[in-house]
Amino acid sequence: MATLSIRTLKAEPQGYLLCAMRLTWIALPLAILLPLHLIWHILKLPSPWAMLFLRIAARAMGARVKVYGEHIRKDVFFVANHLSWHDIPILGGITGTAFVAQDGVAKWPIIGWLAKVNRTIFVSRTEKHNVAAQVAELREAIAENWSVTLFPEGTTSDGRGLLPFKQSLFETLAPPPKPIMIQPVLIDFGKVGPDIAWLGEETGWESAWRAFTRPGSYDVGVHFLEPFDPGMLADRKAVCATARARIANALSTTLGYTVK
Repeated sequence: MATLSIRTLKAEPQGYLLCAMRLTWIALPLAILLPLHLIWHILKLPSPWAMLFLRIAARAMGARVKVYGEHIRKDVFFVANHLSWHDIPILGGITGTAFVAQDGVAKWPIIGWLAKVNRTIFVSRTEKHNVAAQVAELREAIAENWSVTLFPEGTTSDGRGLLPFKQSLFETLAPPPKPIMIQPVLIDFGKVGPDIAWLGEETGWESAWRAFTRPGSYDVGVHFLEPFDPGMLADRKAVCATARARIANALSTTLGYTVK
């Protein structure tokens, strides 16, 4: 976890102004693109509007995104490292992927509803006896959707390392419900990683306030790594280990961090 101390929810007047500007920057496109997305959904057409909105939201929050490598566009399961909720508009704005998220997000005002609209698959961190049901739900989503993204660390880091991956949801891919590739992804915030990261002691509102009042922009690199076929591996442990090894290797070669 990042070691920065928690900032209070107080801010200078310019912080409130910056927050209001960013909320407006996000809300105005949402008012236009959300109805279009819902219409496309009713007509059962692939919607480009959610991806466009997420791209706008990422830029509004200060992200200047640079993409490295080619991402698979259909029948793909992305596995990525996780620093904060910034990861979702950044990665979603590039790929249009659905996400696997902890079920607490579903209860957040506005954000939870938008997550459901974007086909988010909610799983519980605490109800371990429901793992089989969660795996079944995820298998069904994979069978229907073009792409799904999992953050298998289960929590956030500061971007300078990689936490152990949780193996349970990789059961979905051993074997996968249909031919599908796993593409590991490294999200690199560089030097600002510890500042962007969702601190372990923060609430969601504190993290959001810090993001909306953070001055300036930042550069983030999204590295799409070599994909692999989970059907060629023996079990979920092998699938999990392969995905983690590729992200760890990218962290080492790209950023120079040693990952255990």
